[in-house]
Formats: sequence, structure tokens, C-alpha cells
Amino acid sequence: MGQKKDLTGSEKSKIVRYLAEGCSSLKIAKLLKRDHRTIKRFIQNSQQGRKKRVEKPRRKITAHELRKVKRAAAKMPLATSLAIFQSCNITGVPKSTRCAILRDMAKVRKAERRPPLNKTHKLKRQGWAKKYLKTDFSKVLWTDEMRVSLDGPDGWARGWIGKGQRAPVPLRRQQGGGGVLVWAGIIKDELVGPFRVEDGVKLNSQSYCQFLEDTFFKQWYRKKSASFKKNMIFMQDNAPSHASKYSTAWLARKGIKEEKLMTWPPCSPDLNPIENLWSIIKCEIYKEGKQYTSLNSVWEAVVAAARNVDGEQIKTLTESMDGRLLSVLAKKGGYIGR
Repeated sequence: MGQKKDLTGSEKSKIVRYLAEGCSSLKIAKLLKRDHRTIKRFIQNSQQGRKKRVEKPRRKITAHELRKVKRAAAKMPLATSLAIFQSCNITGVPKSTRCAILRDMAKVRKAERRPPLNKTHKLKRQGWAKKYLKTDFSKVLWTDEMRVSLDGPDGWARGWIGKGQRAPVPLRRQQGGGGVLVWAGIIKDELVGPFRVEDGVKLNSQSYCQFLEDTFFKQWYRKKSASFKKNMIFMQDNAPSHASKYSTAWLARKGIKEEKLMTWPPCSPDLNPIENLWSIIKCEIYKEGKQYTSLNSVWEAVVAAARNVDGEQIKTLTESMDGRLLSVLAKKGGYIGR
């Protein structure tokens, strides 16, 4: 019965159980076929418990340093407590003390995902809701792009921000940067796509229209009946490549014009049901902290996740539009929950 270095977690659990049953340390050693000294050492260490933590004297912060910290917190929104104190050349302060000091002058906030709405935005959102209140939304094709990266959705972590300050709005780029750009649409209970934008292609007006020609029109729209095309309403947001004169004229030549091309209010991702579809797909492809090693692998994950979204889920999203319009009017053009 040789002496081994460490007990496994399973062996430790068995020792606790055997002790509860009244077994002696010698008997436990025989049952586990371990050295008696190893068992005794574990029992003794367990009975001693953790040593009491010795509190170190905390560094005192002067009134002058407090004023410096307050100014730094105002100039450095969403910075960590360590970064704020380092910018003031204040060292030797433990994290618990830094946070306790900052709580009196600041608060922890996340960056705001949506830009604030001004009066014009709210009026346009209300006008849009009134215009389409009687629309049959089962005939609307809701479209949008989504960018997926190898490591998951980009975003800023929590950080300290002075009281009375607004958290800065992070730059959300629909075009440019790394990752895979995906386009898709939903109508009634059907998913259109997803289609992948070629790597390295920046979507300007010309490339956007060519992309729609190669994917949406050739692979889906041309297969539809004349009556379907006559009644379908095409929705897209106000991204520059979408709302330009070139793109509008090009869509008009395809028969998508006037009432067949939905007008869209500014700053309104909360009104587009396909945003919820993107959330479903991202939750699936990045679940349990999943990361990817290539753009092709993350694209394959997007396609697989999209296939798992059934028609009932899509129908629930498209049928939510009546409620969204009523919510916009009730909130006088303000943001609605999605």
C-alpha cells in the first residue's frame, strides 16, 4: 500500500462519508487502499478549517485625492476602478476600497445599446405607426443584415460612470470590420436566406444591389407567383447603401417602389421583427461560450441555427407587429421592449 501524493476528489468525498458512518481513519485507509498517514493528514487539515484572514490596514484617501478621483470618473466613462485610480497616481488601494469610494460619486453602468431618441425621431416613429396601422403584415418582407464574429457579439463590459452622466453609445458598424456579414428576410412564417455577403466586400449602393440580384432575386423572388409579387411589401432600414438614390431607383426598376417599398423611421431597430431572429440565432451559435476558428465555421453555424428556427417562431415574430405599432403610439414614439 504505497503512499501517494494527493487524494482525488472522489476519495475525499468517500472519506467524509465514511467518517459520517463512524469509521476510523485506519479502516478508511484500508477501504481506500491508501496510506494511513495520508488519510489522517486530510482529516486533520479539514478539522482545522481555514485560517482567519488578517485584515491589513487600509490606505487613507485624502480630500484632495477624492476630488481627483471624482474628476477622473467624469472624464473616463465606463473605466474600471483601477484605471480611474491609476490615472490619479493613487496606488496601494485595494479593489474593495476603490469601489466603496466610487459608489459615493458614481455608479456602474453598461454602454447603452440604442441611441437616445430626439423629438423628431419620436414624431417620425409615431407617423410611421399611424401610416401602417391597418397594414396586413403577413405580406411584408422584413430584411436586415447581421455581422457575426468568431468570438461572439461585441460589447463593452460594465464600468464606472459618474452620477448624472449618460453611458456613451458604442459604435455599431453594419458595414466594415471583421467577421461574416449575413443578410436574411422573414415574411409570414417563412425565412428567406440566410445569404452570406462575400468576404472583403463593403456594401455600398452598387454592391448591395448586386448582392440582392445574385441572392434574393435569383434564388427566391423569381420563384414566387405574380400575385405574390404584386402584394409583397419590401422593408429595409435606412442604412446608406439601402436608402441611397441609386438603390431606390434600382429597386424601382425591379418593381419594388412606392407603396411596395416600406418607408422606415430613424433609429428603429426595435420595430423590425428580424432583430429578434438575429438574437435567436446568436444565442444558439454562441451558447456556452462557443468560439470559432474560421469564418467558414461560424457561417456554417449560422446556417445550421437558421434551419432550426421553425415556421411558428417566425410567425410569432411577424404577427407581433400590430402590438409593436400600438406600443409605439402608447409611448409617444419612444422605444418599445422587444
